[in-house]
Amino acid sequence: MYGRDEELAAIDRLLGQVRGGHGRTLVLRGEAGIGKTALLDHAVAEASGMRVLRGTGVEYESGMPYAGLHMLVGGHLDRVDALPEAQAGALRAAFNMGARQDTDGGDRFLVGLAVLTLLADLAEEKPLLCAVDDAQWLDGPSVEALLFAARRLEAEPIGMLFAARDMDAPEFPAPGLPELRVRGLGKAAATELLARHAAELPRHVHHEVLAAAMGNPLALLELPGLRTQAHDASSAYERIQRSFAEKIAALPEPSRTLLLLVAADDLGGTGVVVDAAGRLGASVGDLEPAERRGLLRSTADGRLEVRHPLVRTAAYGEAPLGLRLAAHRALADAYRERGDGCHHAWHLARSEGGPDEVVAAVLESTADAERDTGGDASAAAMYETAAGLSPDPAARGRRLASAARAYAFAGLADKAVELAARAEPDLPDPVARAGLTLIRASLADEQDRTKEAYRMFAETAASVAELDPRTSGYLFFQAAGAAANAGDFASVAVIAARGAELDLPNASHLRALTRVFAGQNPLAASGDVTAGVAALRELMAGMNACYSPHDRIRIGMWHILLGDLEGAAETAAELERRYRAQGAIGLLAHVLMIRSRALLMLGHHRDARTAAAEGMRIAADTGQHRIRVYLATVLALLAAVEGDEERCAELTEEALARGVPPSSVHAAAARSLLDLGLGRHEAALSRLSDVVAGPSRQGAIASLPDLVEAAVRAGRPELGREAADWYAGWARQIGRPWAEAIALRCTALLAADDAADAAFAQAVELHREGGTPFERARTELLYGEWLRRSRRRNDARAQLHSALEAFERLGAAPWAERVRTELRAAGESLAGGADAGRDDLAALLTPQELQVVRLAAAGLSNREIGAQLFLSPRTVGYHLYKAYPKLGVAARGELARLDLT
Repeated sequence: MYGRDEELAAIDRLLGQVRGGHGRTLVLRGEAGIGKTALLDHAVAEASGMRVLRGTGVEYESGMPYAGLHMLVGGHLDRVDALPEAQAGALRAAFNMGARQDTDGGDRFLVGLAVLTLLADLAEEKPLLCAVDDAQWLDGPSVEALLFAARRLEAEPIGMLFAARDMDAPEFPAPGLPELRVRGLGKAAATELLARHAAELPRHVHHEVLAAAMGNPLALLELPGLRTQAHDASSAYERIQRSFAEKIAALPEPSRTLLLLVAADDLGGTGVVVDAAGRLGASVGDLEPAERRGLLRSTADGRLEVRHPLVRTAAYGEAPLGLRLAAHRALADAYRERGDGCHHAWHLARSEGGPDEVVAAVLESTADAERDTGGDASAAAMYETAAGLSPDPAARGRRLASAARAYAFAGLADKAVELAARAEPDLPDPVARAGLTLIRASLADEQDRTKEAYRMFAETAASVAELDPRTSGYLFFQAAGAAANAGDFASVAVIAARGAELDLPNASHLRALTRVFAGQNPLAASGDVTAGVAALRELMAGMNACYSPHDRIRIGMWHILLGDLEGAAETAAELERRYRAQGAIGLLAHVLMIRSRALLMLGHHRDARTAAAEGMRIAADTGQHRIRVYLATVLALLAAVEGDEERCAELTEEALARGVPPSSVHAAAARSLLDLGLGRHEAALSRLSDVVAGPSRQGAIASLPDLVEAAVRAGRPELGREAADWYAGWARQIGRPWAEAIALRCTALLAADDAADAAFAQAVELHREGGTPFERARTELLYGEWLRRSRRRNDARAQLHSALEAFERLGAAPWAERVRTELRAAGESLAGGADAGRDDLAALLTPQELQVVRLAAAGLSNREIGAQLFLSPRTVGYHLYKAYPKLGVAARGELARLDLT
């Protein structure tokens, strides 16, 4: 290779790191013919001692779900049974190998986890290299699964190389992965390459080729052979295509037929290609001319493949339409005889030049069978193709609707939304259209297009009110939730009124939801905390039969709004166990949102951090931006407690910029809590005053005590009285001792001396009945300060020592320092901060190490831990290896005796 020192060094470095036990990924980008395939060839040639999996995206099969993945790992499907059950089921479904799983819904990310585990299993035997050419032509589900696996490579000796064209082709998006742009050769290298391979060229032609190729290596190799050398305006890409087309045109007709069959088939199995060739008058002997001219080659695993992806493009694109259709028909027949209904259907569809109801019916029937065996993504693509071949609009709409539902169950939401929108005009039944609207609007709501979601839900709900009141009521309920997410509480009330006017079955639920959101807006004119809490209890009592997994998740959040932190944690734990067992990673991010918030409020800060950090990783992997931003605010509150100003600012920046409650409110609360801890009372008061005066205060109830404290410390207690009254009313309604204790703390801050003493004392007693130790310590700190100012130093020291112990245990550095200041003022001589974590083994570990170690201590194997945490078994082992010396143990069996709570 010429002029590729930098690229070769990058690939050799990747191979060395993989051999050293580290997972690495690299995306090579560049124009057609620039040398990406040659670099992959180099990587494969240099991968001595490694197992190599190689695949190529095929333009004509890019609509076939998991075709690219099957090409890459299809030779190792005998290992599927060894995968964790949920992962094995997902991979079988993707490859149409088994029955549908009994889960709460499709989760496409589980296929990616299954791929990661399968690759990790292969890499246990020897390091593994996956090389994928023409990645821009891979089908979407394969791309998603492979990139999911690539982003989670840590301690696995696995290298993944993707080569993607960045001109004259679709985009291959791989955000977050390392990339290397392959550019044209420099003049010296280009001259040397041309001289080596076309030394006989006349001097003037030599210069013409150099100028036309513009450093493109394949152009330098192919242009000298073009019969029409010439001064034309064609790009190097077009000239290369013409060069290959001329070589193909020079082949005997039977050889051209065989080359077309290889180009038209994604698998390239020799038996299928030769069988199909026989139906078109060619035979295995006709392969030789194409092989001799370097256009075709056979692989070690018995497949036929073209020499370069551009040969495929030329062979297929230059063939007459009639011959292409005949090739697909022959391949369809060959696959049918082998019992491969999926590939038979695909090639049959491509054998027709226009609408054909017979072929469409075959595709639909095959898709029905695929769905029965769990192949939702494949079935969806077949339904979609069948719709395109349907002459009748009603049949087209029905098949598009089936495709949308199948894509939705497969977890391919964007595609489901696209198909649902296309299906609606051809569906005469409003109820059927309503089901498709639910798909479209739900995704819009998840992507923070909440106003658009609200309109879709509400308009469709009204259209089916008489035909299907139950569906209408559910859509109105979703519309109300979307309107609330957008901060449009007036629309929530309008929806409730409309539900009552139409006498819908769940009209009372709609009215209750209006009161719930009004009650979540403290100090608003419409806010009624008593009615809000009562309405929330009414909703929870009436939703025993939930509609969907997201409704169960919603109930977990409602527990928090009622102050039932233990109930929220238990609900989240139950759902977490279920979704980890199912591998439902997309739903797990929602559950971890609830769990982390509940754990934070219960004072389990380390577990809250662990849950929130994992949830953020999952939400980022799965594109759940609203959930990711919400989880960032949980981590921001922890940073605020610890006084980490830089981290708190970083974690709240996006939430504040987006301005979507409750995340924006929680972000402002985190910054205000940080200000309080650092003594910046005016800043905290100003920020919190803006929150409670803003258009949407959803989530602000928890910050009202901070506003009260900020107002008192800033010398403006009158600004905190209304907030204290509102919070006290909420605390009375939910009836939780910890909330009543905080309400009493607010009362004490605003009270005269005698009343303050009694309120503080009662608050401390109530705190002992449960709730967050951070809030209890804050009450003890404030009470201790009050006692010291009242010259009751002994009493003050008792409160302050209790607060100090809690703050140090929680890592609340600025708050602990405030306590030490008070203790010194109370007459104690203190050294610097105590080492609160000296006996806390769990504090020595990262959040992910702690998760792994706890599960290992419970007796789970690395494979079982990996299945629960969506990691490979080897990465689990890597985290254990790092944790053992921190914990002072040498083996797994010693973990059970440690206190890791």
